[in-house]
Amino acid sequence: MGARGYGKASGAGTVINAIATYKGSAFGIDLWTYAEVELGDDFRGIEGEIELEGERETGADTRLIERCVESVLRKFDLPLRGYVKTRSEIPVGSGLKSSSAAANAAVIATLDAIGVQAKEEMDVLDAIRMGVDAALDVGVSITGAFDDACASLLGGFVITDNKKRELIKRVEKDFEVLVLVPGKKAFTADTDVKRSRLIAPWVDIAYELALEERFEEAMTLNGFLYCAALNFSPEPMVKALECGVKGVSLSGTGPSFVALVDAEKGARLGEAWNKMGVEGEIIKVKVNNQTMLSQKSIKIFK
Repeated sequence: MGARGYGKASGAGTVINAIATYKGSAFGIDLWTYAEVELGDDFRGIEGEIELEGERETGADTRLIERCVESVLRKFDLPLRGYVKTRSEIPVGSGLKSSSAAANAAVIATLDAIGVQAKEEMDVLDAIRMGVDAALDVGVSITGAFDDACASLLGGFVITDNKKRELIKRVEKDFEVLVLVPGKKAFTADTDVKRSRLIAPWVDIAYELALEERFEEAMTLNGFLYCAALNFSPEPMVKALECGVKGVSLSGTGPSFVALVDAEKGARLGEAWNKMGVEGEIIKVKVNNQTMLSQKSIKIFK
């Protein structure tokens, strides 16, 4: 075929972690993963590459993005031959949905390589479900992270039933987001699911708040619950509350924390988090409200 396609998808922050109840909520943030897919008869199969800081990351696990390309090609009954490459701004193993973003970007790029008709024929939720299936198949997710994947591709604040793979609600809201990213990593696949399930009745309360679009209250309750269940210190959350922030949470299974702020509270919280002396970085972003499947091709590799 000799065709190239490009795609991108955003990272996301947590409102409700779905591990306890299979019901979740998340919001897109403007940190991005970019993908390029090349299809052609010259390839023997499907190969992947992950680029980090302009260099190919040797030994990287490319199974997720390869499986995404394979799924799209199977749907359109095309030969399983191609090359997929991703580049990301999202810290890996930080709870900012890097896997969901990589899966979505790879799916979009493959559709783009096939052609305009493929993008028009593919329902956006079906595209998301392909990435979710791939994440489950290769073992990088516990629930499939349908909530994270929806936030990553649809943007805005989403509420989902991950077991039924249903999008319950999507709402656009404008917030600045402050993210505390500790230097250590925590991968979802290593999470203590049994401890997370113990807090399910209280996570349900947070989920009800999200359904009422009380996202700030929902994520703060979620954050304290999962800090307790997963043995993270809630101190970054307490510092946020001291700064007048209403919405702050452990993102995913950690170790990052996300806070919904305005300029004034963001400045105060950034200073407070800096004084904690946590090894890592503080990132200032915004909620992403863009839906990406409808966007034109975005070429980002030289």
